Amino acid sequence: MLDWHQCPAVERSPGRWRSWGGLAFVLLAAGLTAVARDAVTVSAPLSGNASLRHEARHAVEKGRGWLEARQNTNGWWSSPDHPALTALVVTALMGPTPEKALSSNMDKGYAYLLSCAQPDGGIYKEELQSYNTSVVLSALALRNRPSDQAVIQNARRYLIGLQVGDAQLGETNSPFSGGIGYGGTEKRPDLSNTMLVLEALYHSRPARDANGAKAPDLNWQAALRFVQNCQNLPGSNTQAWASDDPQNKGGFIYAPGRSNAGKTNLPSGRVALRSYGSMSYAGLLSYIYADLKSDDPRVIAAMDWLRGNYTVEENPGMGPQGLYYYYMLMAKALTFAGVDTLETRDGRQINWREELTLKLINLQKADGSWANDNGRWWEKDPVLDTAYVVTAMEIVENKL
Repeated sequence: MLDWHQCPAVERSPGRWRSWGGLAFVLLAAGLTAVARDAVTVSAPLSGNASLRHEARHAVEKGRGWLEARQNTNGWWSSPDHPALTALVVTALMGPTPEKALSSNMDKGYAYLLSCAQPDGGIYKEELQSYNTSVVLSALALRNRPSDQAVIQNARRYLIGLQVGDAQLGETNSPFSGGIGYGGTEKRPDLSNTMLVLEALYHSRPARDANGAKAPDLNWQAALRFVQNCQNLPGSNTQAWASDDPQNKGGFIYAPGRSNAGKTNLPSGRVALRSYGSMSYAGLLSYIYADLKSDDPRVIAAMDWLRGNYTVEENPGMGPQGLYYYYMLMAKALTFAGVDTLETRDGRQINWREELTLKLINLQKADGSWANDNGRWWEKDPVLDTAYVVTAMEIVENKL
């Protein structure tokens, strides 16, 4: 596996993000996410599967066309109350060609996003403050216009201020300390929101502010401790539910003490919380953003769980729930980690990009959209699902 520290994903140059070594510059957001490039340097295809690459491009263009046709006249997609949904769409529409950012769809979408900026620095309407701000901040960092910088820096300060510590939680040495929740009245941290904040801050952070002073930043070590407290890995996670049984070891759950995949009874009589797919990719991404090296035991354990539970048929541990979010996180995490071929525990060599692409092409509806029949986490909304899939396919397409 590539050491992403030997081949950094991005380098900050004056006013711009620059692709480094041809590695995709991957953003997310809430779920969310993007591939950002500076006038884009695209790597040569790895396997030369031209036919599948053309099929993927056709599917993406149909998906983009479907999304463009569904923009509200006021600039938003799906709901005016959750700017993250629009941010996910503009991220998908940005795609591999920067000139798309000049389209009327993009201009109206970004104008709506900027209109959601609040006096406290957050970018939201009335709820899910952290989630909305993170996803929008990632989209603004992707466009990276000088005129957006004040909003970007205000949003960074707002998200940094949402990180909780023992004092806010009223606990000592709390496993939740260092994480971030939805914001507002929902302050209890979870891995999904924390990952989105880490992603947004990672891709938007300057070393210095406009006056040359060191810019404020998150307590990354505290955030890292929270992330490892969501991993099934005794040794780095001392909570009683953490398990090293083969089914769970190395994978991640939603929050300390809470797994959306439920519990499992171990032969020893202990009860473990079940690891599942989407959060395990979120955990791997969080480790990358927190600057862990690929040979760190926590990263190795995460990759081992992902190899042992690899599938494109479901979100492992959750079935159809959150399936399209899972696909997007898979594309982003494995690309950013430099994984071209995934070796499963039974020794199979998997071209995961080809398998994922074929699956997504087969799931596309005749009108160009994608939609989950399972409505968990808003995934009955075809705008959300189509934005997830277009982003995922754009991430993997150039390396098919």
